[in-house]
Amino acid sequence: QVQLVESGGGPVQAGGSLRLSCAASGSIWRINTMGWYRQAPGKQRELVATITSGGSTNYADSVKGRCTISRDNVKNTVYLQMNSLKFEDTAVYYCNADQVITTNSRGPNTYWGQGTQVTVSS
Repeated sequence: QVQLVESGGGPVQAGGSLRLSCAASGSIWRINTMGWYRQAPGKQRELVATITSGGSTNYADSVKGRCTISRDNVKNTVYLQMNSLKFEDTAVYYCNADQVITTNSRGPNTYWGQGTQVTVSS
């Protein structure tokens, strides 16, 4: 079984910064893509940013230039540095691990974290 545990969310004032972390644990052999998604109240879950095992990144237009995703493949951990936060960034942020293959050759499967709340006050 693979588990994703997020940390780093919380309240922040507009213009401030936060760094989210997500550590994947379990019998992991390989994770292709890791990423962050978010869901605001009354809205659908949306992509924030993703990063492949090779380091290729993809960002939502709404966060380009303000957020940086990075990854430690040895630790199976993904980070999201968020700067110049805006009120509209308020949401629950979910970590995602896609195309995960375990050491007993199960997969590829997709896993989600439990979510961490980011609240930006204006």
